[in-house]
Amino acid sequence: WGFAGDYVEAMWRMLQQPTPQDFVIATGKLHSVREWLEIAFQEVGLSYENYIQVSPQLFRPLEVNSLVGSPKLAREVMGWEAKSDFPSLIREMVQHDLKRETIR
Repeated sequence: WGFAGDYVEAMWRMLQQPTPQDFVIATGKLHSVREWLEIAFQEVGLSYENYIQVSPQLFRPLEVNSLVGSPKLAREVMGWEAKSDFPSLIREMVQHDLKRETIR
């Protein structure tokens, strides 16, 4: 979960490097869909438990439980790290959607 503007900055910094190199561009922080739901629904004063149902039969049997990218090399070589934090990103997304809906 990350802000596109942060990733665009990382891409620009990659293009400024004297030699091409592979970088992992990530926040380095693990967040769940549940966490996303909690923040998004709190932003509009609701509880996600009243609207979302989890279906255990839809779980993948071989699902990887956690994936976190390490931005260590990007930080060391390019001085890049994500500026936007997870809760702010989710709130901004919700507010954008609310604003869009009131315009219609």
